[in-house]
Amino acid sequence: MDRRATQIRDGKVACFKAYDARGRVPDELDEALAVRIGKAYAEVVRPNRVVVGHDIRLSSPSLSAALIEGLERAGVDVAFLGECGTEEIYFATAELGLDGGIMVTASHNPKDYNGMKFVKAGARPISADTGLEDIARLAATAPLPDAPKRGTTTPLALREDFVSHVLGFIDHQRQKPLKLVVNSGNGCAGPVFDALAERLPFEVVRLQHTPDGHFPNGVPNPLLTANRAVTAEAVVHAQADLRIAWDGDFDRCFFFDETGRFIEGYYIVGLLAEQVLAKNPGGRVVHDPRLIWNTIEIVRQCGGEPVVCKSGHAFIKEKMRAVDAVYGGEMSAHHYFKDFAYADSGMIPWLLVAENIGQSGRPLSALVDERIRRFPISGELNREVEDPVALLRTLRAHYAPQAEDIDGLDGLSITLDRWRFNMRASNTEPVVRLNVESRGDQALLEDKTAEVLEFMSPIRGAPIRGATHPARA
Repeated sequence: MDRRATQIRDGKVACFKAYDARGRVPDELDEALAVRIGKAYAEVVRPNRVVVGHDIRLSSPSLSAALIEGLERAGVDVAFLGECGTEEIYFATAELGLDGGIMVTASHNPKDYNGMKFVKAGARPISADTGLEDIARLAATAPLPDAPKRGTTTPLALREDFVSHVLGFIDHQRQKPLKLVVNSGNGCAGPVFDALAERLPFEVVRLQHTPDGHFPNGVPNPLLTANRAVTAEAVVHAQADLRIAWDGDFDRCFFFDETGRFIEGYYIVGLLAEQVLAKNPGGRVVHDPRLIWNTIEIVRQCGGEPVVCKSGHAFIKEKMRAVDAVYGGEMSAHHYFKDFAYADSGMIPWLLVAENIGQSGRPLSALVDERIRRFPISGELNREVEDPVALLRTLRAHYAPQAEDIDGLDGLSITLDRWRFNMRASNTEPVVRLNVESRGDQALLEDKTAEVLEFMSPIRGAPIRGATHPARA
């Protein structure tokens, strides 16, 4: 089979997306392509030393070996972390002053997929407009000759340093005992959680904890409703204080309260902003524009300055550096910290939430209930539509006469009297994503959500791959 026709389209590697590379193995991504990607990365970034690691997918060891082969042939020295999480690559790149880092992972995609996430010095992301398209083009078209001197690879052990750094975000010596239910979905999070838990006074119930690239319990994606039930039930059965779940490479974490209720990432952004600002008075907090009212109110009440930014880790990290923000949060469960190289972490957030519960003596439900009441949301609703551009144009024209504000920073955001919505096209799927919020009016929220959905003529007539409306769950 000639895979090149599948791998290469329009003079670029087809599996490259806006922020990373992801594709089906081996049709869209194989070892031969990984070698070329390593050489192309070296050509664009011009690094001397790069850190490489991989997740637990069955194809990850061979793909990372091929990637390293390409880097070495380009004259790059490699520090090899082996099996790790994406944030450990970020940490190693910044902490050791390396010239770049590459994580072999497909995060929460199906098990026959794999991919790569790329950063340069300082753990700065490489996105489509900062070099990723150049890497995709060179890997597809250029001969990329070997360097005169081949690079070398040395193993790197940095987990103890990583654990110590992450624990520095809380007063872990004074952490109150809690009972936790944790679910890593057989991804990479289990060993790292264990290394942290050894130094904390927690009783832990572990589910799907062993890393396993066969994914015997399904892909590690806690946003899928089907993946929530077993762990939500475990919280109630164990009478736990908190349940935490991660995606495959654990750069995102998700929370259930002590009743087993899933807490939307939007409210976690506000909760973490409050806690980080208590430690960094007057700081700036960057947030995405999909849902904003709760975050803005909390940040201002805490004496901070909210800064809105287009969704996506590359944009958030760039904006955080530009305004020297102490924290950044997206409703998609990405949380960024200035003292973590402005990078996203799936371990720091749960430590902060556990610290908050311990110090306040209040359960997670009590920490978020008032915010949920004040600013109810629809949950993200996804639809396949025939023409996303025409849909946004129609919505804009319909609501403009009554709108208080119209913003095009990221898709279309329209603010009306006591409600607002954001609709944006996905960067990775043929869908549009809708988020609606209101000021303390659940009935208005449900009515207006249904109203906007009427404009979205789905091809298949049903929502796909997203949260359901709370009134129809």
